[in-house]
Amino acid sequence: MQLNKLKEKVLEGYDITYEEALSLIDVPLGKLTEFADEIRKEKCGNEFELCTIINAKSGRCPEDCKYCAQSAHYKTDIDEYDFLDDNTIIESALSNEKSGVDRFSIVTSGRRFNKKDVDKLCVTYKKLKEQCSMEFCGSLGLLDYEDFIKLKEAGMSRYHNNLETSRRFFPYICTTHTYDEKLNTIKDAKKAGLEICSGGIFGLGETIIDRIDMAFTLKEIEVKSVPINILNPIKGTPLQNNEPLRYDEIKRSIAIYRFILPNVLLRLAGGRALFEDKGKKAIESGVNSAISGDMLTTYGIKTKDDIDMVKSIGFEVNEVNYE
Repeated sequence: MQLNKLKEKVLEGYDITYEEALSLIDVPLGKLTEFADEIRKEKCGNEFELCTIINAKSGRCPEDCKYCAQSAHYKTDIDEYDFLDDNTIIESALSNEKSGVDRFSIVTSGRRFNKKDVDKLCVTYKKLKEQCSMEFCGSLGLLDYEDFIKLKEAGMSRYHNNLETSRRFFPYICTTHTYDEKLNTIKDAKKAGLEICSGGIFGLGETIIDRIDMAFTLKEIEVKSVPINILNPIKGTPLQNNEPLRYDEIKRSIAIYRFILPNVLLRLAGGRALFEDKGKKAIESGVNSAISGDMLTTYGIKTKDDIDMVKSIGFEVNEVNYE
């Protein structure tokens, strides 16, 4: 009954406390996920947002993120290439729009784009806006306020910069940039008028308390979209031998996020192709958006399959003719 009362309070607009979030670690999972999905329905409705990404610049990244196949610090089997040409990016965007995707994001490896490259990328976003009706995002590293002003004017509406984990655990995952550098980047993007997409990866070796800590940080900085990735251990990275999280722990963590962040786009992202059900039960734990198609360096799930799945759950998605 206490869990039910907490759910009702959240539905009335109450922000749960840190101690109340910690108490959700031990409540019955079935009721927790059921109530989390009720919160999602009441606060966000039945619309489901699908986005896709293009790995527009791959590999040779100077950062040492322990999970990442694109880091130059590790020997991994990935394709390496410089920034893709405009035609390749636009063709991908048009194809994804035809498939029923709501958003399209340009993602690049590296610490950040330099000023000259940002100007070139602004031309790309302008072309995308002219030819597509989707919304456009970007994940381009640790940019600054002036960069974000240019990108917003060119057509970007949302910026992605994952915190990845809690402040406490972050130094175990990356040593070449800091948590505060990420937060400052997010603040600059918000100041420029962009929505923020920021979340992290479950299964890095963090505790469930670390995940809860990250959720409260995300709440504090008022993000719009929270991507939840499940670690897909990549051979050659320091985390290649991490034990996969149990599905029940993933569902519990997602449900707790919905209690803490009742109004956000909770976005199931990388790693869900590892699940037998392709993430269906995770989605039913409070999720209302997903990254569809291939990820940066791993295979994903076809957009048509995603649309069929979320429609079977009862979500409203773009109607697409696949004939």
